[in-house]
Amino acid sequence: MNATGPRALLRRRYGAGPLHLVLLAASFALAAYAGVRLLAGDWLGVVVWFVGAALIHDLVLVPLYAAADLALRRGPGRWWPASVNHVRVPAFLSGLLLLVWFPLIARPRRYEPASGLSPDVFLGNWLLTTAALFLLSALWFAVRALRLRRRATKVRPSASH
Repeated sequence: MNATGPRALLRRRYGAGPLHLVLLAASFALAAYAGVRLLAGDWLGVVVWFVGAALIHDLVLVPLYAAADLALRRGPGRWWPASVNHVRVPAFLSGLLLLVWFPLIARPRRYEPASGLSPDVFLGNWLLTTAALFLLSALWFAVRALRLRRRATKVRPSASH
């Protein structure tokens, strides 16, 4: 059957269904609205921050975490492929939190007078959160390793029959 209706034409021309197009248009409209609201204040500072963040991400951070990931995958010891994720996931979440909270972690001079709150707690909280993420991931890794070891010892005696 060869569909020839408007939906089929849209899917052939656009590559996805109409709901995808509507959601994409809505997300662009929301991003445009947020951009207009954001740029209404210090537009030059916001533009410099976005361009700087994109350049730092692409030119510094991507090669850095790609090299770290490669070192983890080729590192010493016997790693099974899923074990690398126990470093990737907390590192990603910690980096994401740093990206979101960096303006407050960097202690801007304008924050305290505008809000009445001290920005001194954000760096410590981010470091504690990062430590907790890596600790939780290490515990999860240990539990998985113990479970795999127990399964391996249960399978060996029955395989010798």
